Amino acid sequence: MPTRRPVDPNELRAAVTRVLPWLTGHGPEPERAELAAAVRLSLRTLEHVAPGRSVEVRVPPFAAVQCLQGPRHTRGTPPNVVETDPRTWLEMATGRLGWSDALAEGRVNASGGRADIGALLPLVRVADA
Repeated sequence: MPTRRPVDPNELRAAVTRVLPWLTGHGPEPERAELAAAVRLSLRTLEHVAPGRSVEVRVPPFAAVQCLQGPRHTRGTPPNVVETDPRTWLEMATGRLGWSDALAEGRVNASGGRADIGALLPLVRVADA
C-alpha cells in the first residue's frame, strides 16, 4: 500500500486554527467539513510521525489510521486500538488535553498493550484565538 504524502505543517495549523474557537470554548461547533479536515490532517500527521501498522487510531465518523512499528495487523479488529471523539482528539493533538487526563476522564478508549500514543502528542501547537 503506498504511503500518503506528508501533511504540510502550515495546512494542518490552518485547519486546526479554524476550529480553535470551538476547542477553547469561545465559539460554536465548526462546520462538519472544517472539523473533518482538522481531524483527518492531524491523523495523517500522526501516521507520518509514527509510521507502522500495530495501533489503529479511530476518530469516528471522520477517519482512522494505523501507526507505530510492531506486530502488523491485517484482518478483523486490531489488537491495539485507540478511539475517541473529534473534540477530544483535537484537544490532545493540540496539547490542550493530556493523554493520561483523557484516559482518566474516560474520554478516550485504549485497548491493547501498545495502544499508548501519549508520547506522540501533541502533534501541532497553535496560539489561542
